[in-house]
Amino acid sequence: MKSILAYLLLLAVVTSNASAQDRYETAMQQQVSLLDSFSTFKPANLHTLANTFERIAEAEKTQWLPYYYAAYCLVNEAFMTEDKTKVDPISDKASLLAEKAVALKGQDSELSCLLSLIASSRIAVDPMSRGMRYGTESAELLEKARTLNPENPRVYMLQGQNLLFTPEAFGGSKVKAKEMFNLALQKYTTFKPESNIAPRWGEAYTKELLKMVP
Repeated sequence: MKSILAYLLLLAVVTSNASAQDRYETAMQQQVSLLDSFSTFKPANLHTLANTFERIAEAEKTQWLPYYYAAYCLVNEAFMTEDKTKVDPISDKASLLAEKAVALKGQDSELSCLLSLIASSRIAVDPMSRGMRYGTESAELLEKARTLNPENPRVYMLQGQNLLFTPEAFGGSKVKAKEMFNLALQKYTTFKPESNIAPRWGEAYTKELLKMVP
């Protein structure tokens, strides 16, 4: 009888855990799918979505992806914010959330790409005084991301973006940017996300960036 009760208790725990995991993945799928919509990429919408991901993260505690996506939404908000006095506070919050994801996941190519984006977002506040510092930090993080996973297409897309928007006097190059964009698109054809809520963004944006180079 004791063994039967123990089995039923174990079954109840496993079923409960499976149900919780299903609820988590369903909630994440609903929110991640919003990132496929062009209308989402407005500062107010991104801020709202970041808050939603953060609430999921705080509820789950052990999942790194909600923190990742919350930071991803915020860094995109930072890039789109016209008031440059608001960029650093937004980027600071994105950095804090990204580091929480790193604490849960460990060193990871996607997270290094995200941290690179956050570094780049700070340049726009004052390109002349910040370009060298944050440009170097961004480049180093992308190299780390490439080392962690050389098949990650976002590495090459972001490298190309940095080359495209950096003046040639400081190392930028449209020719090299085009090479990186084409390499990224090659990587996208074979890249397989780890799950249906894992990072997969960037292919459509890479194609748009490619139109900007001769």
